Amino acid sequence: MALFTRKNCPALALVILSLILPLVITNKYFMHVIIMGYIWAIAVYGLNIILGYTGQTALGHAGFMGIGAYTAGLLNLKLGLSFWPAMVLACLFTAFLGWLAGIVSLRTRGHYFSIFTLCVGVIIHVVITRWDDLTGGMNGLIGISGPPPAGPVSFDSLQAQYYLVLFFLLATIFVAGRVVNSLVGRTLTAIKTSEELTEVLGINTMKNKIFAFVLATFFAGLAGALYAGYIKFLGPQMCSVSMTFDMLLYLFVGGNGTIAGPLIGSLVLSTITESLQVVQEYRTVIFGPILIVLIIFFPRGLYGGYEILRDRIRRRLPAREAPEGAKEEVC
Repeated sequence: MALFTRKNCPALALVILSLILPLVITNKYFMHVIIMGYIWAIAVYGLNIILGYTGQTALGHAGFMGIGAYTAGLLNLKLGLSFWPAMVLACLFTAFLGWLAGIVSLRTRGHYFSIFTLCVGVIIHVVITRWDDLTGGMNGLIGISGPPPAGPVSFDSLQAQYYLVLFFLLATIFVAGRVVNSLVGRTLTAIKTSEELTEVLGINTMKNKIFAFVLATFFAGLAGALYAGYIKFLGPQMCSVSMTFDMLLYLFVGGNGTIAGPLIGSLVLSTITESLQVVQEYRTVIFGPILIVLIIFFPRGLYGGYEILRDRIRRRLPAREAPEGAKEEVC
């Protein structure tokens, strides 16, 4: 079997492009925008697992990203842990809190679940804002250390930080893809389609939903830890409810329930956001009509629209019969 077939050639091309990108883009500001887009994409992939594939509208996702960021920052500043163990502990602690929140919140359904998770996000934001002795309150945390060298590899340069974030992004996409294409992923999709029917078939829907919620919060914690190590400053605004709605916007614009959607939406909208810094107060006015148009004409986002266009083109092309016993063409 060929390792790189025509089916996965586009993914291979995108990986190669992402690897050579720092060699092409020399502007540090553009590199910063791309790195931030990658970090947001990791968090949005978590949101895509619980919302896009499981159908549970979680509205406290930015709060869990904040937990991951502040846990990593506090472990570094208060206990003197370096970035690597702080990141691992931050991810595990965020996933543990996600498990606790999931056990309670997933007993509700529909709008009640959305309201419950929204309240969880608000509580996290309020605790981070008000607990001055621990989190610094509105002043935030300053002076967080970045990742130390891993053997001969140093992360002092912007290019090295880009490749570090890219590595965790690719790992996130790989894990998300394996989960989605596994039996667990098909079970999550079945829950989204009809939870009642899935229960009738004898499937433990609660167990699968908790798994999706824990995985989503783990990705959020990873994104938060990377954010803390890259920015080296944390403020409560990064875990506000408005950031959760930004992530929802990234997901819906890129493609809800698709593997490529979170990355596309995060890169496109984070770039547009940075380009509109002068008119930040009117951002909602600008993004609102864009979202309405996408929902009407591309309900599955940009990537979903691409898939529809691709399928239409394929149907119009004359079918070519493959020779008997022919192997799948490689790229």
